[in-house]
Amino acid sequence: MSAATGTNPAPAIETKPLVAAAWMMGAVASFTSMAIAGRAVSLELDTFEIMGWRSIFGVAIMVTVISLRGLWGVINLRRPELHLARNICHFTAQNLWFYAIFTIPLAQVFALEFTAPLWALVLSRLFLGEKLTGPRAVAAILGFAGILLVTRPGSAPITPGLVSAAACAVGFALTYVFTKKLTAIAHTACILFWMTLSQTVFGFVCAGIDGDIALPSAAAVPWIAVIGAAGLAAHFCIASALRVAPATLVMPFDFLRLPVIAVVGLLLYDEPIGALVIAGAALILSGNYLNIRAEARRRQTPRPGAPGP
Repeated sequence: MSAATGTNPAPAIETKPLVAAAWMMGAVASFTSMAIAGRAVSLELDTFEIMGWRSIFGVAIMVTVISLRGLWGVINLRRPELHLARNICHFTAQNLWFYAIFTIPLAQVFALEFTAPLWALVLSRLFLGEKLTGPRAVAAILGFAGILLVTRPGSAPITPGLVSAAACAVGFALTYVFTKKLTAIAHTACILFWMTLSQTVFGFVCAGIDGDIALPSAAAVPWIAVIGAAGLAAHFCIASALRVAPATLVMPFDFLRLPVIAVVGLLLYDEPIGALVIAGAALILSGNYLNIRAEARRRQTPRPGAPGP
């Protein structure tokens, strides 16, 4: 269309790799601190209580940010069923993730969590009608082969923690799918506001089913604050990195979460780093990177009738 009208394509956004790398280091630090803080409060709070209390901090942060930036005008509740579906999926996945980090080595949790984008490839075909291309299929196969190496079904017991880590990836993938639908009609601040508010309600309702909601101790409150702030900070850092660099440059930095958390698990919790976990993680990350590269090439390929470079 632009060729026919004589208009020039929009100028490319300047890539700032060092700035993007700095933002992604912030994301890695946020995710890592979230796991450490979750372990710290696991002995006195269950996962529902953690989600409830941490979401209170999340709501306070979102209200402050929205107020300071004057974004209350973008907060609405169009398509409430999409918000509800997204937030139920995220709440479920986050609870499974916290349970997993309490019960199995952190490297296993993060390795299995990285299959979420690969699950999203499959689920996007069902929910969004997106094609499962050859590169996407290969990426998914590599990822699922990695799952087999990490979990080793038949040669090692399949524990509830492993099942939770694998299931949380599916929940996060569904969250991605519903988020993609929501971004077409809702501002990011709107999505995050309803997420933190609804998960506060979900957390305390689920925590109160047994008639006992534990109050965090004075020692646990700072850890809860870390969990609440780190969750929002991680996604803010990733979004900020993607604004100044393409996904092919940004997302490989996210893969650093795995070796970082493996070293943290070894140093803080004496968790050994198994060779099969490393091999499985390498397959999962390779599948992710293959998909990122394929998507980048697809976006750069001129469509029929579109202007060339």
